[in-house]
Amino acid sequence: MFTKITEQSSLYDNLQDRSVAQILCNMNAEDARVATAVRRALPQIEAFVSELVPRVLRGGRLFYIGAGTSGRLGVLDASEIPPTFGLSGIVVGLIAGGDRALREPIEGAEDSPAQAVEDLQKAGLTSADSLVGIAASGTTPYVVAAVEYARNLGCLTACITSNPESPLAARAEFPIETIVGPEYVTGSSRLKSGTAQKMVLNMISTALMIRMGRVEGNRMVNMQLSNLKLIDRGTRMLVSSLGIPYDEARALLLKHGSVSKALQQNHNKTDYENKTNR
Repeated sequence: MFTKITEQSSLYDNLQDRSVAQILCNMNAEDARVATAVRRALPQIEAFVSELVPRVLRGGRLFYIGAGTSGRLGVLDASEIPPTFGLSGIVVGLIAGGDRALREPIEGAEDSPAQAVEDLQKAGLTSADSLVGIAASGTTPYVVAAVEYARNLGCLTACITSNPESPLAARAEFPIETIVGPEYVTGSSRLKSGTAQKMVLNMISTALMIRMGRVEGNRMVNMQLSNLKLIDRGTRMLVSSLGIPYDEARALLLKHGSVSKALQQNHNKTDYENKTNR
């Protein structure tokens, strides 16, 4: 039987009478449960990512879709892929109500199954793509319809929810259920449920990018050089890898545009020099 744990009463009461210290300590205690809940879902996350990687390597995209907090977290994770890993258009985040919903609530947006289908069609979803529906409740009509449409289209589908055996999970091939328990403020799934969603999204996208070769060793060698901090980070990577002075490394980095390309060009140059000196 489907149970909405996310709507159950908080384990704490009379919150307005608690001190700031009590509120913070109690919230921290509840947050400590999140990592355990995510750990229990690791087999499902692994199974999904293992199927996801080859599909993306063949040219498919990864879509996140959600409403409210869930949608915002999906868009956030998708937006971090280009600057962190240097790939654009691979991970796409959609939120009920469109970009305006990132900053303000759009009444009724999450209740429209038809809008979900329309949004996916506008985004050009194909059978080569994969989709993750994100909804703490597991009942959001917009998200349920999106997963159902994507699966019928032939996409690989997964979902992230904080309730067991939800309608959303029933429609996804890979249901990822992070059962974090009742929220500190009853029903406020932006708290523990949102934290669990962020953790799972981090795992999915990071594991995907690593398996796609966008990380070397433990470094973001394909990050975009979009500010001075990242240029400095990339320069220090080259200093460490090549054993060259900082200024020389910085010039090499800016010439080639990424740590990965700079390393590859240096390796090519070294190989050429070794061959000509034989």
